[in-house]
Amino acid sequence: MGALNFQGVALQSRILGWSRTAKQLVVVSQDVLLSLVATWFAFTLRLDAPHWPSGAQWWVYMLTPLLTVPIFMLFGLYRAIFRYTGQAALQATGLAVLVYGCFLTVILLWQQWPMVPRSLGILQPLVFLFLVGGSRAVARFWLAKLDQPEHRQGARLLIYGAGASGVQTAAALQLSRQYVLQGFVDDDAAKVGRSINGVTVFATNAIAQLVVSQGITDILLAMPSASRERRNAILEFLQPLPVHIRTLPGLSDLASGRVTVQDFHELDVEDLLGRSPVPPDARLLRRDLAGQVVLVTGAGGSIGAELTRQILQQKPRQLLLLDHNEFGLYSIHQELQSLSASRQLGVELIPLLGSVANPQRLASIFAAYQPATVYHAAAYKHVPMVEDNPGEGILNNVFGTLNLAQAAQSSGVKRLVLISTDKAVRPTNVMGASKRMAELVLQALAASSATCFTMVRFGNVLDSSGSVVPLFRRQLAAGGPLTVTHAEVTRYFMTIPEAAQLVLQAGAMAQGGDVFVLDMGQPVKIIDLAQRMVQLSGLKVRDAAHPEGDITIAITGLRPGEKLYEELLIGDNPEPTAHARIMKAHEAFLPWDQIQPHLQDLRTAAQQADVAAIKVVLQACVQGYHAQPDQ
Repeated sequence: MGALNFQGVALQSRILGWSRTAKQLVVVSQDVLLSLVATWFAFTLRLDAPHWPSGAQWWVYMLTPLLTVPIFMLFGLYRAIFRYTGQAALQATGLAVLVYGCFLTVILLWQQWPMVPRSLGILQPLVFLFLVGGSRAVARFWLAKLDQPEHRQGARLLIYGAGASGVQTAAALQLSRQYVLQGFVDDDAAKVGRSINGVTVFATNAIAQLVVSQGITDILLAMPSASRERRNAILEFLQPLPVHIRTLPGLSDLASGRVTVQDFHELDVEDLLGRSPVPPDARLLRRDLAGQVVLVTGAGGSIGAELTRQILQQKPRQLLLLDHNEFGLYSIHQELQSLSASRQLGVELIPLLGSVANPQRLASIFAAYQPATVYHAAAYKHVPMVEDNPGEGILNNVFGTLNLAQAAQSSGVKRLVLISTDKAVRPTNVMGASKRMAELVLQALAASSATCFTMVRFGNVLDSSGSVVPLFRRQLAAGGPLTVTHAEVTRYFMTIPEAAQLVLQAGAMAQGGDVFVLDMGQPVKIIDLAQRMVQLSGLKVRDAAHPEGDITIAITGLRPGEKLYEELLIGDNPEPTAHARIMKAHEAFLPWDQIQPHLQDLRTAAQQADVAAIKVVLQACVQGYHAQPDQ
């Protein structure tokens, strides 16, 4: 039996390897033969005796194939793939045979051939339909055996969630040879033990056993409506298993009602670190945006781009996108144009190439468009890069902010919001010190300005260009190792959409000179994050205790200017605001007449690339700044 089964599989594989034309010729020949067989059966049944054609009966035998082929081609029956034939294809076959029967009946009634019963026009199509439908079903069953688990080589999959999305996913898998569906898993005890389209539903406590006994390699979370807390609990439960976890997108992304294999997403680390979002205050979001001219600097960056996406939803009159990165600016402009058109938002989008370090360019932009609200996300933010190029970091981060603030004041901008960072708190690097200097500039200007200057400070955002997450993804794809600078390094994390949404709301609450701090939740050890990303990919960490693992994690040493722990506050006792995740800090600053001489010295030092002089000024102005020794 084993040899026969192997020969059958080999024959199936050989047939599937034929060219499309060869397969179509075989199916056409089969249908011609079946039409003749159906004609013989119809004559035999009608005459109640074994039949051999004679006389005018031969015309019927010639007629049935001549009708069959063009009508079946017209209905697209030779474009179908037999092993994937479904209800739609069977309905098309039935309709094609019905049309065929109508033509046959009309011709038989018109010709009045002797020895040809007129009832043959009904009897022959019925027999033909049975033969054609049966042949399609047999072919589908026989060829589909190659898609059964014992014959397929795809990843062996469990679907977590036996709801509508899970069932749609199982249907999508029938069209893909990438996965072998081994079962559903569901928390609902009423579903456990039942079967959905021949696939068994298992209890969640059976997953570990199934992974071992059935060689499960992948688990797909098909629970798009589950809360963040529920998803996190499931992921924590699945994390120890040596499987690759994927997920379906949210309900809004599945609005079409169809699920395809292309909808399977790699599980983002935000599924473990993210929090359930606090519903935004629509009034705060609209206040400075709806019907206004809004400018976003650094619009092509990760934070700036997300700000523009969310601002667009509030329907400003004009949205100005400023960036010196041509490709980044082009990409976000194209994306926003498509989004505005699809949702009929009617927002005028204006891409502006330029740098905040160019005061003349800023002056021309403000004069031409008169923005009412400005979000300043343009900055050099990679710690080691700025540490190696401190002059450029200062000119962009500090004096770019000053240029923007002065242009805003001159043109009567109502509100300017600076995107700051937790690295500005007691910084050990030039990047963090430059961002604190930018805060100090706005705090000093705010004391005597009609423009409301404010800043929003937060930690790392997942998947931003400066985040460790995309680096880990690239390192995973390359087979490792994942590089961590120190085993004790911890960071705060937040999703990009949540950070941008909170920035917009915090900015709307500002009264001038405010330093807002976002609630970042609990800090996360970077080495724990690396381990989770390895495990979520279905791999194991290779270390001294597990030499059989797949991916190593290498400790590379702290980089110049890097801190083990980040802080969000310089002072103590932050003041709560109307939003649960936005706090207001009270921090000392230098008045404008005191900071101005330092800025002059800092500009000269930056233009001359005098690193020692730059650090002297930063130490004089930035509380807690400890310069790294020169290398």
